Amino acid sequence: MTELREPLDAPNGQQNPNISIDAPSVDASAAAPVSRRERRESHDDIVPAVPRPTTAVTRSATSLIAAPRASAPIARATMQTAPPRFTKPTKRNVAGGVVMTFAVGLIATMALPAYAFGSGTAGFDSNNSADLGGAAQSITVDDTAAALAVSRDAYTAPTSAELQAARDAAAAAVAATEASTAAASAASAASAAAPTAGTFAVNPPSGAYSGQAVVDYAEQFVGVVPYSAGATPEAGFGCDGLTQYVFGQFGIYLPRIVGNQAAMGIRVSPEDAQPGDLVVWPMYHVGIYDGAGGVIDSPDWGRFVEHRALWGSYYFVRIV
Repeated sequence: MTELREPLDAPNGQQNPNISIDAPSVDASAAAPVSRRERRESHDDIVPAVPRPTTAVTRSATSLIAAPRASAPIARATMQTAPPRFTKPTKRNVAGGVVMTFAVGLIATMALPAYAFGSGTAGFDSNNSADLGGAAQSITVDDTAAALAVSRDAYTAPTSAELQAARDAAAAAVAATEASTAAASAASAASAAAPTAGTFAVNPPSGAYSGQAVVDYAEQFVGVVPYSAGATPEAGFGCDGLTQYVFGQFGIYLPRIVGNQAAMGIRVSPEDAQPGDLVVWPMYHVGIYDGAGGVIDSPDWGRFVEHRALWGSYYFVRIV
């Protein structure tokens, strides 16, 4: 048996020595073109396949005419230009710039006056120099110009007599102030020397409790004890303080406040009123009835205990 095999790169029409056949050789160019796989399967039925190395590469007949292999792109290194490096200014450069700026400004400042004086020219005019060196200068005034009179409007300086009069008026005002102060001090001393509560002896009740005994006892405080918020001769009397103190000397207790004292007795008609009854002005005032149309009470600040006639709207209360 003759063994034929076809090399991998053999062109069509050449016998492959790797292919085994039992029949005589057949011209490959006359046969219909088939793939290598079909050819191998058809020959496996005739001749057992010969083991091939695992590294063998099989190619079909049609792979002989192949497209040219594409070449891989060649990576080219691109040269990049480094950015310019920033140079940090040094102290010397900064100081130099400041000094140059100052020098330029100083020169310009010194040059401006000279430039202005010379009217923009580099040099000075000789005529200007002559004028500056002259002795006196003159000015011409038109004949139609009138001299204005200087005035101070309505203001004038005071005379010596006016100044003296002002000083005298000020001295008189000071003297008047001192006189009024002295008068006030004298009035205070006089009021201090006047009789006040506590400077006299209080007489005790002359007898047992009765309406007339109450009136007689209260009579000694008239014009002597001043009005205050107290309830003793030493501290002064309020209206309810006077009635509380007087009745208390007879062993009868009355509370403070007008309404509270009115509630301690019984209300009587004006025809039945007797000496020693309370005279009540609702909500604000109270006194001791004298039995003859009058009342003893402590009226108000700046006044003393008074014995005066009845007035206004009132009613009577008897303490029992």
